[in-house]
Amino acid sequence: MKTRLPGLLLSILLCLHIQAQTVDTISVYSPSMDKQLKNILILPESYGKDTAQKYPTLYLLHGFGERYDGWLKRIQPDLPRLASLYDMIIICPEGGRSWYWDSPVNPEIRFETYVSRELTDYIDTHYATLASRETRAITGFSMGGHGALWLAFRHPDIFGAAGSMSGGVDIRPFPDRWDMKIQLGEYSQNPERWDAHTVINRIPDTDTSALPALIIDCGSEDFFYEVNKALHEKLLARRIPHDFIIRPGAHNRPYWKNAVNYQLLYFHLFFRRN
Repeated sequence: MKTRLPGLLLSILLCLHIQAQTVDTISVYSPSMDKQLKNILILPESYGKDTAQKYPTLYLLHGFGERYDGWLKRIQPDLPRLASLYDMIIICPEGGRSWYWDSPVNPEIRFETYVSRELTDYIDTHYATLASRETRAITGFSMGGHGALWLAFRHPDIFGAAGSMSGGVDIRPFPDRWDMKIQLGEYSQNPERWDAHTVINRIPDTDTSALPALIIDCGSEDFFYEVNKALHEKLLARRIPHDFIIRPGAHNRPYWKNAVNYQLLYFHLFFRRN
């Protein structure tokens, strides 16, 4: 009995630590799509202890084939501890297979509007947030990496910092993959539309002052590596500050589990500066 007691006490302490953080599934109504959408909400341990304290927010987008709870269940279950470590609220939205566009083909797909306006308004209304672009960030993996940069470039008044992990930052080399033609139409028949809906073409030629702080991360064995390198080179050519990380790795969950740790630190430092 004595030999088992330390292990039992450790288990109890770990459970108490986990319970100190709030992890919840919240349903948010989207007026633009006329439906309820689920989201994971993670509140840091300190939330609610000081009623005057307000928190920065990070929106964490999932990839194609995943869903709102994928980050927490299958990629980085340590997110609650990290939210407490950095004193931030983390929101993991549902994005379907939308690529986080307002589809010009399907009027029922309005995930750009949902994440950038409807969801952020809901979170800022119902929780103790610091509701400004300087205290709001967005990132994601794969489709979610594309979505995070797409939303941040399109809505610089909402997101002051943005990241991408293994992001599909130029969609045009992959015209028949991941349901993109369902959202945009066939590439061969709509090249201008595809040009307009790819992240690498959203970088302005002249005034870059409104761009968010940027961190881009991609594995050297990833099939999106070349398009991420091209985005990096384009940002360099236009003298746009950004962090660009390459490390050994492929397009998989172990890579994103590691990458998100660096990105949360980046956003934490961004929030502290602001």
